[in-house]
Amino acid sequence: MSLLDIENLSLTIGDTPILKDIELSVAPGEVMGLVGESGSGKSMTALTVMQLLPHAARATGRVTFDGIDILAATEDQMCALRGDDIGMVFQEPMTALNPVKTIGEQVAEGIRWHTKASRAEAEDRARKMLDRVGLPEAKFPMSRYPHELSGGQRQRVVIAIACALKPKLLIADEPTTALDVVLQAQILDLLRDLVAESRMGLLLISHDLAVVTEMADRITILRHGEVMEAGDTARTLSEQFHPYTRQLAQASMHVPARARLHGNETGRPLLQVEGVTRDYPGRRPSLFKRAPGIRAVDDVSLSIAPGRSVALVGRSGCGKSTLARMILALDRPTSGTISFRGETITGKSQAELKPARRDMQVVFQDPYGSFDPRQKVEKLVAEPLHVLEKKPTRAERHEMVAHALHEVGLDQRDMDKYPHEFSGGQRQRLSIARAIITRPKLVVADEPVSALDVSIRAQILDLFAELNQKLGIAYLFITHDLTVARAITDEVLVMHDGKIVERGKTNEVLDHPQSEAAKALVTAAPDLHRAIARRMQEQG
Repeated sequence: MSLLDIENLSLTIGDTPILKDIELSVAPGEVMGLVGESGSGKSMTALTVMQLLPHAARATGRVTFDGIDILAATEDQMCALRGDDIGMVFQEPMTALNPVKTIGEQVAEGIRWHTKASRAEAEDRARKMLDRVGLPEAKFPMSRYPHELSGGQRQRVVIAIACALKPKLLIADEPTTALDVVLQAQILDLLRDLVAESRMGLLLISHDLAVVTEMADRITILRHGEVMEAGDTARTLSEQFHPYTRQLAQASMHVPARARLHGNETGRPLLQVEGVTRDYPGRRPSLFKRAPGIRAVDDVSLSIAPGRSVALVGRSGCGKSTLARMILALDRPTSGTISFRGETITGKSQAELKPARRDMQVVFQDPYGSFDPRQKVEKLVAEPLHVLEKKPTRAERHEMVAHALHEVGLDQRDMDKYPHEFSGGQRQRLSIARAIITRPKLVVADEPVSALDVSIRAQILDLFAELNQKLGIAYLFITHDLTVARAITDEVLVMHDGKIVERGKTNEVLDHPQSEAAKALVTAAPDLHRAIARRMQEQG
């Protein structure tokens, strides 16, 4: 008997069809993979099950959970189900967490609400759950707030909240997108254990076919709100009867044709980082005692020549994003210097930094958090144009935004929309459009394609390479995806506990890693060929 049954589900928002006759089921103890490109309707399917749809949405068909008709359920009934019998891991952890509550409070909140446990009991259970997802209290006190954690650490908190009550059904919407490959493997093992222990059903939503193949017993492939193919995971992905399934599989294993970028390794570096350290003071619990501080970046040096591309890889929380913030002059190093175009930018005022900002742009890890939700796309993408010496006219600005959107696979009509009207992957494309609109000399890209589906990822990587060839843009790619590093970069720096522990040419480091940190990343990286072969072997 199925735990979740979706029959002939259709969904419209206003006059726009979103889902069309979706059929899907999840049995107790089963993992169902829901796969498709960005905007295919994966997240809207999940939100329908949770009854978290916008007011203009209209759903028809039948959605049954454990005998309950979800589409006919009252809000009180859904409040009792959400977080208790149905847990959900949302795609963007920073927007899913409350910024003014500690992580301990947020994990304990659902426990207290649904079980009526005392504060002490709820905190104890929250502590154990956070420890299980890799956030032990000794290193990550429950008194921390979301902004004090890295993107991957925040995602672990969201998973802890969703799994704290061991729900009957867990809906995981891109649960490992923000995680490094080592932690991704650990989280997938955790989800697998929870399914086995409590016979929990898991609806795993992802654009990563390798991850889904490793996890899912069955798979459903969506495109434009319709089911293209469904069935046993190994059979579906090995036989690939539907052309769209073949397209997704080929894109998952595709390395962009422009595999090596050509820059100038001689002459003065475009970016020079020398002996940079960043310390954060510990909290002061009383007037007379201060907790020990944290060294996030420890004596890091690197350089990027004009037109070159460097990957900074490492586990979540190793200091990659902190280093990026200092390079972008959004944070000041405790010691060391950073130079851009031969001029020191360390310690300069915002006015003094303006000329440098014309040639330096950024793609942030969390696309939704980097946009003002009250502004339309045209204004958001055009935002960097104010640093140009010659200000474009309104018509020129409109044309520049339209061109930037076209370059990242979006439409001119998207200019009149707000960020919340896009999927997570589409919002990341908006971030990239905003970064390239000024034609900068350097782009610092913090996980620039982690939220993108496989086919769009290949297009975006080709776009990065094309801009390098045409405009000589240099890149610092901060990523945990080793396929991205291999496809688009000349050099790899491996970071661990705030230090650079290995560096060298991309293929040399990834094919023959020397440090333990690099070996762990290479070993844990998901591989679709390997996952399909393992599945086929298990089935005899």
